[in-house]
Amino acid sequence: MAGMGKIARRGFLIGAATVAGGLALGVYSLRQPYSSPLSKDLPPGMAALTPYVVIDRTGVTLITPRAEMGQGATSIQAALLAEELDYPLDAVRTDPGIPAPAYYNARIVAEGLPFAATDTGWLAETARETGAMVGKLMSLQITGGSTTVPDAYDRLRMAGATARAMLVTAAARRLGLDEAALRTEAGAVIAPDGTRLSYVELAPAAGRLLEPRKVALKDPSDWRILGKPMQRLDIVAKSTGTARYGIDQTAPGMLFATVRTNPARGGGVLSFDASRAEAMRGVVKVMRLPDGIGVLADNTWRAFQAAKAVEIEWGPAPSPANTEALFDSIAGAFETRRDSRLKNEGDVEAALAGGADVEAEYRVPFLAHAPLEPMTAFAWFRNGMLELRAGTQIPRFVIDTAQRLSGLHEDLVGLYALPMGGSFGRRLEDDFIDQAVRLAWAAEGRPVRLTWSREEDMARDFPRPAAIARGRGRVEGGQVAALDLAIAAPSVSASQMGRLGVPTMGPDTAIVAGAWDQPFAIPSCRVTGHRAPETVPVSSWRSVGASANAFFHESLMDELIHAAGADPLAERLRLCTHAPSARVLEAVGQLSGWGTDPGPGRGRGLAFCLSFGVPCAEVVEVTATAEGIRIDRVLAVAEVGRVLDPVNIENQIQGGVIWGLGHAIWGELTHAEGRVEQANFDSYRAMRIGECPEIVVQALGSGGPVRGIGEPPVPPAAPALANAIFAATGQRLRSLPLARSVRFV
Repeated sequence: MAGMGKIARRGFLIGAATVAGGLALGVYSLRQPYSSPLSKDLPPGMAALTPYVVIDRTGVTLITPRAEMGQGATSIQAALLAEELDYPLDAVRTDPGIPAPAYYNARIVAEGLPFAATDTGWLAETARETGAMVGKLMSLQITGGSTTVPDAYDRLRMAGATARAMLVTAAARRLGLDEAALRTEAGAVIAPDGTRLSYVELAPAAGRLLEPRKVALKDPSDWRILGKPMQRLDIVAKSTGTARYGIDQTAPGMLFATVRTNPARGGGVLSFDASRAEAMRGVVKVMRLPDGIGVLADNTWRAFQAAKAVEIEWGPAPSPANTEALFDSIAGAFETRRDSRLKNEGDVEAALAGGADVEAEYRVPFLAHAPLEPMTAFAWFRNGMLELRAGTQIPRFVIDTAQRLSGLHEDLVGLYALPMGGSFGRRLEDDFIDQAVRLAWAAEGRPVRLTWSREEDMARDFPRPAAIARGRGRVEGGQVAALDLAIAAPSVSASQMGRLGVPTMGPDTAIVAGAWDQPFAIPSCRVTGHRAPETVPVSSWRSVGASANAFFHESLMDELIHAAGADPLAERLRLCTHAPSARVLEAVGQLSGWGTDPGPGRGRGLAFCLSFGVPCAEVVEVTATAEGIRIDRVLAVAEVGRVLDPVNIENQIQGGVIWGLGHAIWGELTHAEGRVEQANFDSYRAMRIGECPEIVVQALGSGGPVRGIGEPPVPPAAPALANAIFAATGQRLRSLPLARSVRFV
């Protein structure tokens, strides 16, 4: 895969507006700016000031570098711009743009640093500044960690305000009026006499102006879009089946590809015989890949059937062969040197010297991402370049992977980032891109669309790691006096970043996230992380470490509070040292009618987790019926600093609760002979419509730092459900999935 001829980089803005005499604007600042990717190969009369906004003869296009995975990222980015620009939201066009250093995520690293989620204080500010600098230096254009809104909140509002100011200046010069006499509305500058100059006609003149050093942002009381219920920009396309995902990509002469790789990850291929597959109708080629085989055919179904027909002798997995051995490997980490002890307050050893009132072990299994759209990518070597179309959360890494495989210069590799039919962290990996590039090179100039089967998607996932926690605690005088929690798990950071070639240093905070950083002043409290061997390659999964650790921490808290004879809500409030978290706990208590009698056979369970800077509390109400446990209702409250779209926040919290409950009840990946045993949704269950309870949501916006909401609703769901089952039945459940211990109806 060697070098080809030079091509203009602007050609990779596949979906962008055709720019001819317009204005490109945005805001980027952190010491020295990166050059704007919009500034290369511009037509005459076009000015590119910063990376985010394009105004041409036909309207406004916003470059939305954060990926759309169904969480509404594209729409909220557009709303942030349109609000300050005074432009109709439904008229904004969006484009993911060219992957570029200018679109680095200033918040993605900070979320993994100790103290970064704290609202105030020099430790929090230092962590956030350090994370921003690392994100910039490494050009981390990543979507994840619930950082899209926090990262875009100032940038895109400033981009819109800057554009508006320059358009007003251009209008004032044309009309010979003072800028203060002009106003903007619905994509036009309006003079006192009613004269309207559209942004489109003003853009060429505005593009010749210097960017103002300072612009004023609207007061939230003047917002017309933000803070109000919005209709997402993609809702019509998704509702009518016209939305185009990676799995929908087509091109003339396209070949359809799939892969079959060793289900015992890392085992490789000892030998294979493709003769029967190559003789099948429609099959163009069968080729070897590093850990399996790839098939090129004239449609996806024939590629799938041919892949099954290849006779392959697989090598054995280097990791422990079964689930029991994998858990033994994790348990062994308790005997090794600790990875972290980020919380160590009081004197835990002295407090527990007389014995523990509660001592328990908790376990959670490996979990699959299993997005509805399996891994898929489009790749095409043509005209001296490589064109990629794929849903990805890591576009810059994808470009690097394609360069490494093809030998092409960066300017010859183009990526158009597509919306995804789900991800939950799976598309933070680039293994399917690697395969698509190899297959496209073998296709000798024909476009290739790679699609994984569901079985391949399950077998080759990088799952949420299994983990074990051992907890002890003591109560005195009806109060929680000591809590000691040790957690053992493989390192997501080392496993995932290692595959991307990014070095990691120091402890992995994901091993203890959602446990060490909880805002409760227990007199003697420590949380210790133990790093288990990375036997099965693991990855980020929606809410990452907090998805397991909230179950550990809140289950142990509930047991200690019960042992103390205290009320679960009142004791948490007594211990709480974080005002936003206290507000959330109080609100969920009011919303759920906490303290009232739930009725015979019924129970309420409370759980709380501060993750990604967002305090979230949930109350689950259940009924113990003769047929099993029925989940009746869930009350969920979160503090996001400022509610920008109440409809999407409600949807995200409800979705997070459903995701958390479904996996708490049924979710697990088990292993036998080095292979995952669950191959499809019949054996890897999700919550279904008829099983979904009523979910009541309250989003608080008390004016603090703006936060994202995609992940924080997930962690409290599992412990709240387990605690509700204990309240209803007296049965304490310490291992997930819960359906292994109780029946659900």
